[in-house]
Amino acid sequence: MNGGQQYRIESFPAAMDGDSADLRTANWFDAVFFGFHDGRPEQGDLPKIIESYSRDQRVLTGAYVSQTPEAAWDPAMPVATYGTMVNTLNIGAGRLLPTHLVTAVTVRPTHRRKGLLRRMITEDLDAARRQGLAMAALTASEATIYGRFGFGAATFTNEVEVETKERFAVRNAGAGTVEVADPAVLLDIAPQIFTDFHQNTTGSIGRQDAYRHRVAGQWNEEKLEPDKSVRAALHYDDDGRIDGYVSYKFAGWDMTPPTIKVRDLVTASNEAYLALWSYLGSIDLVERVKFPSAAVDDPLPWALSDRRGYSITGQEDVLWLRILDPVKALQERAYSADGEIIISVQDPLGWTDGTYRMRVSRNEASVRHIEGHGNTAADITVSVNALSSLYLGGVRATALAAAGDLQCADPAVLELVDNMFAAPSAPWCITHF
Repeated sequence: MNGGQQYRIESFPAAMDGDSADLRTANWFDAVFFGFHDGRPEQGDLPKIIESYSRDQRVLTGAYVSQTPEAAWDPAMPVATYGTMVNTLNIGAGRLLPTHLVTAVTVRPTHRRKGLLRRMITEDLDAARRQGLAMAALTASEATIYGRFGFGAATFTNEVEVETKERFAVRNAGAGTVEVADPAVLLDIAPQIFTDFHQNTTGSIGRQDAYRHRVAGQWNEEKLEPDKSVRAALHYDDDGRIDGYVSYKFAGWDMTPPTIKVRDLVTASNEAYLALWSYLGSIDLVERVKFPSAAVDDPLPWALSDRRGYSITGQEDVLWLRILDPVKALQERAYSADGEIIISVQDPLGWTDGTYRMRVSRNEASVRHIEGHGNTAADITVSVNALSSLYLGGVRATALAAAGDLQCADPAVLELVDNMFAAPSAPWCITHF
């Protein structure tokens, strides 16, 4: 299909034409919704989305053909889409690294295997690294696509179910108070609480504007109209400061057992987290709570009087990272052990290929690219994919070595790498984009 077709790539901001979306923006959204099997966007919804995208400072990219056959979609409709924005990634110790975020990637079935994704992503990532950004990130709808571009899975969440019958109780959940609130207050409160969470949580990505509308029940999952079934509760610390919230929905009486689905649970402290779980477990006529974004090292099962009521029903790789500048990225984060290693990096796109000497002293790293590295023996050899997975400490070097993604002949060096990159807790990202 479409053999020899020439493609034009255009990038632009989401824009309005008077009171409506301009045609190029409207067509881009139509193509994205088609790619993700969503219903066509309502014209009245687009101004809301455009305002939200403008707050995120997103850049939209489309691939276009010059002409199409009679009765086919207009050539003004992109055959592939791609979106980007910049936000911060918590890389540990409260350090926030500006990161290039990739989203809204689609290719129409009739234009696959034409090199469109490769062209868009390589040109975009190359521009980002030339602009000085050391890291790129995405949340992948398919796990087999992005490895060939140097991305590696770096954070994980557990999908959990908690039984809240008569044996449910959360120990040590007495600090502060919980109160029910109108979900609309989360429009302003949710971003404030998330800022504290983001600052304190390794692996967290700064949130796009749409999150506050959805957790506040202003936008539902399918249309940008109020979702009246959303409920909210707030946690107040002992000084009366709001330091956590939960946004949730009842799953309906046709689900057995009666179940609450958590849409978002964000706190600035463990005390608030446990207190909000105690609240969820106390809701009448409910026997189960589902939470899709629990941390890998979630404290909740250890706080339950009956931890057998806590079940992990699935795990998701959330954040995929792609190091664009090894020197800058490795020097920005803090480390848990001192030492020196020589790292040989292999990059499918060639940007980070080379050998790097990394010295860590007092938790800080000094990294330099070794010129003429042919005479320098590397301690470890690793793909940029695996190095990106290792970066936040969510995956151990020993696991990568066992999988064949990292080569190291000396077990002592492998142990040193593990100790260097170790994080106090598993990286945790609760934001999709």
